[in-house]
Amino acid sequence: MNFTRWSPRLPGSPRRTAAARGFRGAVPSARAGRQGRRAAAEPPAGAEPDADPGGTASGGGDTGPEPDTEHDVDPGIELPVSATLGRLPAPVAVVHGPDHRTAYVNDAYAAVFGARAPGRPARDALPELAELGLLPLMDQVLRSGTPRTVKARRAPDSRSYTFTCSPIDVGESGGVLVSAADVTDQVEAAERLRAGERMQREAAVALQRSLLPEKLEHPDDLRVAAKYQPGGTDAAVGGDWYDVITLGAGRTAMVIGDVMGRGVRAAAVMGQLRTAVRAYARLDLPPHEVLQLLDGLAAEIDPNQIATCAYAVHDPHEGRLVHASAGHLPILIRDADGTVRRVDEPTGPPLGTGGWVHGSAELPFPPGSTAVLYTDGLIERRGQDIEEGVNALASAFAGAAGAPGVVCDRLIRSLGVTAEHDDDVAVLVLEHPLRDDGEAELFRGAALDLLGGVEAAPRARAFADGVLASWRFPAELRELGVLAASELVANSLQHGSPPMRLRLRRTDRRLIVEVTDGDDRLPRRRQAEPGDENGRGISIVATIASTWGSRRTLGGGKAVWCEFALPGDHGH
Repeated sequence: MNFTRWSPRLPGSPRRTAAARGFRGAVPSARAGRQGRRAAAEPPAGAEPDADPGGTASGGGDTGPEPDTEHDVDPGIELPVSATLGRLPAPVAVVHGPDHRTAYVNDAYAAVFGARAPGRPARDALPELAELGLLPLMDQVLRSGTPRTVKARRAPDSRSYTFTCSPIDVGESGGVLVSAADVTDQVEAAERLRAGERMQREAAVALQRSLLPEKLEHPDDLRVAAKYQPGGTDAAVGGDWYDVITLGAGRTAMVIGDVMGRGVRAAAVMGQLRTAVRAYARLDLPPHEVLQLLDGLAAEIDPNQIATCAYAVHDPHEGRLVHASAGHLPILIRDADGTVRRVDEPTGPPLGTGGWVHGSAELPFPPGSTAVLYTDGLIERRGQDIEEGVNALASAFAGAAGAPGVVCDRLIRSLGVTAEHDDDVAVLVLEHPLRDDGEAELFRGAALDLLGGVEAAPRARAFADGVLASWRFPAELRELGVLAASELVANSLQHGSPPMRLRLRRTDRRLIVEVTDGDDRLPRRRQAEPGDENGRGISIVATIASTWGSRRTLGGGKAVWCEFALPGDHGH
């Protein structure tokens, strides 16, 4: 802004130069402005008037050049700068020189910041500008000759102002005009909007978390931990989910999924799928059958909503994972020596697409192994192939030591996921720990192949009694365990087919008795009539055991099992 040329230009008036106003490098005072106006209004004694009342020239027909109706100022009007700025409702200050000496502040500025004496450097005379961080900005304006603006700074009067610093011609080294626009209403409206959005987001995140398990189940043979982090700062919830479900006979199901898209609809679909998984898992179905049921359910819930899912079951008897995937990212497994394996197959299409038969596969998961299941928010980045993200996760997983909860945090941190991450992230880590000698005594197993015919029953009873005695169980519990093993074996010999096997397993919390055979017909509990010779075996087992169940095994056949809770002195 050039103060030596600054003036309003009124339509229909000839140009008036700065020299005609008599303004040279300083801001005139209001008094000087008033004196100038009086002097202009009273012509010198004896002077002829320039024009007649009708507006025609007094001497001859030459009327001079046509006025510039857009840029010229009537020569009879004086508009002193200080008087004009003094009437502005916005705070204005004028400084000059490299140390920004105060030249002028208007009444509005004094009302906000207090009266300021002219002639002193701004750092001393205008400390509020230093507190607001404007002095470096004024230095830039003075050097570059380019206006600068800072938005929404809170002043001592608790109101917010947007400050604009403009270069002006004042003195030899130039100056800066600082003007402030009151934006308090806009700032308060924005704060209310942000507060509303924050409340909506908190409600959305609360909804999302309410659909996830409040507390993970803790299996006997595994250590598990999960981490969920909502993505972005908007109020839209995502469809990422996970769960850990303890099954019978010491087995544990792990599931992780992702409903495509965001919003309440995605969260609602996710909640229904998670509930359905828990119900299907209680049926103790193989992983691919669970996904097959979920596929049909997803199509019924919303044909336009696509979801991915990975489902795995850990069997401590055999130290393996049985898993299936519906379009989900591969499970990563780290062996005891630190080698990371990627489990890609089998993978079917996402849930809700229909027309596909999913498959299950087995893989070793012995003590010392750790697995991670995750959603795409952990590894997917714009402009990066998803394979690069999986490789980056595998590299981070190889070096992420510690308990499962620590591993979750380290993986999220290593992959650069922050609170501003634009996608939801779910991570589920499970570890089959290596146990020391003292703890290993509480986790033991034994198995007997049942060969031959009915003579296998007494061998099974003797085997069970010897094993339970070696595990130093109380006599009452040992008798119950032997009775359960005898009934399950007898039921398998009568209704099953080879190969048959008796398995006993103890953990720090329970005794498990399980019999497998080659017939896939599942037993059911029924009420035996008084004269019936058969049909009482499963009822006896259900009566004496804490819980019992049956399932079909992968590749054909079935397993029938029961559990006994250990007394407190056989616990941890």
